[in-house]
Amino acid sequence: MLESNGGKTLESTKQRALKILGNRQMSAKEMEKRLIQKGEPEENAGEAVRWLEKIGAVNDTEFAGAICRHYSAKGYGPSRIKDELYKRGIPRELRDDALAAIKDTAMDGAAVQYLNKKLRGSTDKDDIRRAADALCRRGFGYENARLAVARYLEKLENTEEFDMMD
Repeated sequence: MLESNGGKTLESTKQRALKILGNRQMSAKEMEKRLIQKGEPEENAGEAVRWLEKIGAVNDTEFAGAICRHYSAKGYGPSRIKDELYKRGIPRELRDDALAAIKDTAMDGAAVQYLNKKLRGSTDKDDIRRAADALCRRGFGYENARLAVARYLEKLENTEEFDMMD
């Protein structure tokens, strides 16, 4: 099974796959698609991906976790992260598990942090509405955005009380 379509060998496909992985981590589906785009036969691409999974160089579970951590740290919500996992070819059950591993409190904290950055102490209703809409576009649900606004305002109120004591 070393020789396949067009004289390409499985070994050369494996070497190309390792070179691609040297640039960035990716899912099994992304790797197979990338190898085929680079001209490798489908059979060799599939076999190379299975080999990479066997040796642990491609691990969709770990990759999904890394994607979740990365995008939640950037302030994105569950819907946006789920879309990103889908785009990268992560299977549904792994997407759900990876999202469940991220604590809701971390997501809530990211939403409030985003509001703090955007609003900078503003209590203007239009500013708050626009910021809440932006949270929804970043993948937070309406209820999450509403709770984040309430926490933002509560924190702002507590800060003002503290300032008045000085």
